[in-house]
Amino acid sequence: MLLYSRIQPFAALLAVAALASCSQQTSNEVPQTAIAHVTAYVDPYIGSGFHGHVFVGASVPFGGIQLGPTQLSEGWDWCSGYHYSDSVIIGFSHTHLSGTGIGDLGDILVMPVTGNVKLARGKAENPEASYGSVFSHSGESVKPGYYSVQLKRYGIKAELTATERVGFHRYTFPSDTSSRIIIDLQPGIGWDVSTETFLEQVNDSTLSGYRYSKGWAVDQRIYFTAIFSAPIRSFSVYEDEAPAPLPVKPGKKTKAVIRFAENPVNVMLKVGISPVSTANALANIQAELPDWNFDATVKAADAAWEKELGKVKFETADTTRRRIFYTALYHTMVAPSIFNDHNGDYRGTDKQVYHDTTFTNLTTFSLWDTYRGAHPLFTLLQQQRVNDMVKTMLKIYEQQGKLPVWHLVGNETNTMPGNSAFPVIADAALKGFDGFDAALALKAMKASVMRDDRGLGYVHKLGYIPATSETETVAKGLEYSIDDWSAAQLAKRLGQKEEQAFFEARAKNYRHYFDKTTRFMRGRISETEWRTPFSPFAAKHMKDDFAEGNAWQYTWLVPHDVAGLMELMGGPKPFTDKLDSLFVAEGDMGEEASDDITGLIGQYAHGNEPSHHITYLYAYAGQPWKTAEKVRFILDSLYTAAPAGLCGNEDVGQMSAWYVLSSMGFYQVNPANGVYVLGSPSADRVTLQVGNGKTFTLIAKNNSTQNIYVQKATLNGKDYTRTYIRYADIVAGGELVLEMGNKPSTFGVKEEDWAKD
Repeated sequence: MLLYSRIQPFAALLAVAALASCSQQTSNEVPQTAIAHVTAYVDPYIGSGFHGHVFVGASVPFGGIQLGPTQLSEGWDWCSGYHYSDSVIIGFSHTHLSGTGIGDLGDILVMPVTGNVKLARGKAENPEASYGSVFSHSGESVKPGYYSVQLKRYGIKAELTATERVGFHRYTFPSDTSSRIIIDLQPGIGWDVSTETFLEQVNDSTLSGYRYSKGWAVDQRIYFTAIFSAPIRSFSVYEDEAPAPLPVKPGKKTKAVIRFAENPVNVMLKVGISPVSTANALANIQAELPDWNFDATVKAADAAWEKELGKVKFETADTTRRRIFYTALYHTMVAPSIFNDHNGDYRGTDKQVYHDTTFTNLTTFSLWDTYRGAHPLFTLLQQQRVNDMVKTMLKIYEQQGKLPVWHLVGNETNTMPGNSAFPVIADAALKGFDGFDAALALKAMKASVMRDDRGLGYVHKLGYIPATSETETVAKGLEYSIDDWSAAQLAKRLGQKEEQAFFEARAKNYRHYFDKTTRFMRGRISETEWRTPFSPFAAKHMKDDFAEGNAWQYTWLVPHDVAGLMELMGGPKPFTDKLDSLFVAEGDMGEEASDDITGLIGQYAHGNEPSHHITYLYAYAGQPWKTAEKVRFILDSLYTAAPAGLCGNEDVGQMSAWYVLSSMGFYQVNPANGVYVLGSPSADRVTLQVGNGKTFTLIAKNNSTQNIYVQKATLNGKDYTRTYIRYADIVAGGELVLEMGNKPSTFGVKEEDWAKD
């Protein structure tokens, strides 16, 4: 059984939840003393083990560069290029994904070497045949904006840092050996395969080139310019392992070996990247990193992280909990990542070059994951970037004819069900963000649903997608209902009554998938026939009906109409009874169960995103104490300060966003209504910088591992009885005080205080 793949029934473990160990340490231990900078609490190793798939390396918040080690091993747990269990580094690449379920990128690999140079990338089972090197975690250091490692094979110390569009390398070679650097444009990560590569010498210290590749993103283009601190003595180009003839021509497996004039001990290298041209890559270096002060760049990167992480002051006596919190907040800001040049140039989905200085174009939109928690978090802490994110999505619509589904380096991957850009955009508009054209956004939503691909043609005709027509039909149908509800709210705000009615009707389509006999969502073949045989546990037909889940998990995927789902189930009591059952139900999923279904408590799967809102549903039915129990149990048991500290795939920040929001005491269940449902804060006091110079503070009095239940509350000094707080109240600034106790109370029991759709 996989680590963390199954947690014992909730009721049996609640009594010992306070003893759950969150204290496994890594080499980035923070002293148990007051620290002036919150970046010192970040441990990038958390999530680098098990199935976390997080990026380990140097970057700045939302930066276009993710400069870090790429390991020799390959496979699902190396989707980011790095896994804590591994011990061989093949080089340092400038682009990486963080927490995805598919591997890609790994562009422009640089490896410092000495002695007789090997050109083969090699295999994990025989690392000595490659140019890679063994390393140990004791010789490795990583913190926000900085990475270093001792390459044992060569005796080289490698150090990395970054700006938004430039990777900065510093290599310290042994004094008695030749100093050489390999640049390899062939290898990528996961599915990534180079299709055309080119590298040339510009002068005695500068190289430039490009790498085209295909993988998860089918047409990737990255241009770069590299400037060395030491004069180049020789520049040898190879196609794979064969010398390339001069003049250098484009190939598919271009490599180069750079030798220096006097075998310097210290060599620095600046690599600017661009989606447009090598000239722009050079201009990015000139704009962002004109000098050679490596240590100052490390400090600047740390300061950039400090600014963003410092927007939340998370106060608790538990230093380990603070480490988990700030690391989680750090992980939410690796992506979406910058995808334009310093001058405003970027390459669109249509492969045309655009120039626009009015916004920052972005990429790496894992929307099926991040619409649930990460984007509601961004609306609290990243107001300017929210406008950039939405403007990017609208530009993508103009270029490809629909809003993004899962966008990666200028490519639509169409990964995962739903039109998950809808709730992100609608939520921003409804919360008052006005840095984009809301009318254009509604037009884009309508255009996106009027297509016939991805099951939408069936939705037009039938209202549901027949189970025998394609895969993931229930998952698609439920996600489309959420998305269409979001579009309806935007139409309502804009006064577009016809469009509002159109989308409101579609938002009810989730009802087609609810079988009143079994009281589960399941695959429907026709108006009179369900897919059989049926088991809410089994993974059989999982790929046909669901996406990385089963009926137990997907039955609750109606966050936009909890009252409607409650009505289908027969009212509040049947609703909460079935919800109770979810957390204790035991059954065999079968061999087809997805590796993403982890962090199980009964059939609740915290390791995958469709479950993330479920613990908060009790607050919609007058039982908020059950939300408190389960939220606190997950916070204390399924997130730890260890490499295996995530119970599932990070999914580009969503696993961490759930932790950040829930630790602060609330979570936005409906992704587009601005209502944050209260849970059980793990901090004693949290202060958020919510923009316009305002702060919002949540104080949990008498908080402890036993005192997890809200007894009563005040908002700005006045009694507060609701089990939720609205976005407008948070960003207005103020103070919410929760008095905590060790027993359930009457707080939130009255129907008028229940959470709202």
